[in-house]
Amino acid sequence: MRWRTTAAATLAVAVFLAVAALAFAFAQRQQLEASITEAAQQQATDIAAQVVQDGAGADLAAGAGDQSLVQIVDADGNVLAASPSVDGEPAVVDARPDPGSTSTIRSGALPIGEGEDFVVVALGVTGPDGPVVVLVAQSLELVGQSTAVVVTLLLIGYPVVLLGVALTSYWLAGRALAPVEAIRTRVATVQGTTELDARVPVPDGDDEISRLAVTMNAMLERLETGSDRQRRFVGDASHELRSPLATIRAAHEIAALHPETRDFTATSRDVLAELDRLDHLVADLLLLARVDEHGLRVRSVDVDVDDLVNQEAERLRKLGTVTVTVTAPPARIHGDPVQLARALRNLADNAARHAEGHVDLTLQIRGDNVEVVVEDDGPGIPEADRERVFERFVRLDESRTRASGGTGLGLAIAREISTAHDGNLNVEVGTRGARFVLVLPYQRNEREAADQ
Repeated sequence: MRWRTTAAATLAVAVFLAVAALAFAFAQRQQLEASITEAAQQQATDIAAQVVQDGAGADLAAGAGDQSLVQIVDADGNVLAASPSVDGEPAVVDARPDPGSTSTIRSGALPIGEGEDFVVVALGVTGPDGPVVVLVAQSLELVGQSTAVVVTLLLIGYPVVLLGVALTSYWLAGRALAPVEAIRTRVATVQGTTELDARVPVPDGDDEISRLAVTMNAMLERLETGSDRQRRFVGDASHELRSPLATIRAAHEIAALHPETRDFTATSRDVLAELDRLDHLVADLLLLARVDEHGLRVRSVDVDVDDLVNQEAERLRKLGTVTVTVTAPPARIHGDPVQLARALRNLADNAARHAEGHVDLTLQIRGDNVEVVVEDDGPGIPEADRERVFERFVRLDESRTRASGGTGLGLAIAREISTAHDGNLNVEVGTRGARFVLVLPYQRNEREAADQ
């Protein structure tokens, strides 16, 4: 990465400098040529002013030398006057502009300058003897020499600048990528799931690399939390599975060792109860495993929530452990009846398990939501634990046996079901005991809308 960055930066600068150097050399040459042309035009204007007064006898000594020349020619091309360097030579160009007009010609075939390029300005003027043309030529040798010097300096400086750019880019890339290398080195030391508490160093500032480090630390934190949660889940699940299996094994071993003292009807009843408990536990574990992997998939059909609430109330009454009060006006939503019934059963069983003797089931419609409230008259849930009860295998009263305290999965499953239906499940402050509120989206049918 460091070498690629250096190469890319150097290549970009090389292209930019090459284009800039060519543009500079061209602009410098054009500027010099424009300056020499302007000087020739000014000289032609000055001589034309003399011609207007003195005619062809104007002083042309200023045009002497091998770098410039001056001629005055008539309309037929006859040279009326010339500077000493071209005395006796024919007209250097054929341009014959009208009086007041100017022509600029570039030529390399002048009798002076040994084949060098000249810029020739032809200015038409009317003198005492009639119309004539003032020809002024200036050598462009200085332009070529200056351009050659500039190009030579650019050729010498070009590789020096590129070398400086390459070294600077390599150093800066190393400085910029040093935090990334530190992050890579730190992550490389993380061994599997045993060192997920490690964190990468966060560089100072608020640039992309610092945000990358913060994001990686957040990812490591999520991995650590997920790994810890998975370990707890596996440990708790194995413990929960071991309990009914141990009970079943103990019942059979006692029956096998002392068949004459065992009531096989009671043993079978105990074993079947443990098998039922084991079946429910395995079903709950499989459901949560599917939720963790793919999310909970639910059907979307019309569901009469009031029927589900009344069914749960009737079931609790048949158990005979608590008295039940139910209020359930008609309410229909779209959802999965099987999963919603499971959520209500989990809430009802939790309430019956902790109630001293009474459970209230209330269904009410609030705006665009249906709320199912399950409230018991038990000891309630401390405020600090109102979110923790939805974690898996959580029992607030650790002294409870698994037979009376459940597996600690029911509330977690109920919340997953509510979330899958775009709703939520929370604990609120009750009049006495725990108050669970299941909120589900409510969609009125046409008849309900017409009644309102």
